[in-house]
Amino acid sequence: MAIKKVLQDPKYKNREYEILKELNHPNVLKMKDAFFTQEKGQEFLNVIMDYFPETAYSIIKKHSRKNPIPETLVKLYSYQMFRSLMYLTRISICHRDIKPHNILIDPKTNMLVMCDFGSAKRLVPGEPNISYICSRCYRAPELIFGATEYTNQIDMWSVGCVIVEMLIFEPLFMAASNIDQLVEIIKALGTPT
Repeated sequence: MAIKKVLQDPKYKNREYEILKELNHPNVLKMKDAFFTQEKGQEFLNVIMDYFPETAYSIIKKHSRKNPIPETLVKLYSYQMFRSLMYLTRISICHRDIKPHNILIDPKTNMLVMCDFGSAKRLVPGEPNISYICSRCYRAPELIFGATEYTNQIDMWSVGCVIVEMLIFEPLFMAASNIDQLVEIIKALGTPT
């Protein structure tokens, strides 16, 4: 088992606990239990979950172009990421921070689960959302353009970036700023309409 300890900052709305209570899918990390603690006047949420020894990030770092991740494993991991996205889309929850660090893997069973729902939100059509969300290398172009009405497709973009990273062993769109990020995307995909 693993315990994730999260500060409950009263200045920010934390949806993670409510979302975690709802999640129930083989490719999404399930909360087993949770409890709150007080330390030095601050409240913390402690979430108990299954332990996974690796992340997609650690798996990628163990490999290289000379020692690639076996194609079968890339396909298996991709399939499981898409299964988790399909489930989240069905229940209208957008993860909003998919990246290799937030994908857990058990190398003995090759089981993959999506984790860290600290940025997740239930999307409501017509309700605006923040656009400054998701780690830059995995941020969808519409977020870079400042879109506040988006769908789970931003998660699909992020998963695509993670899959490519499993094949080339570095982020596909690496940049120091949003403008540079957009330039990298345009170089690869062309100018948006």
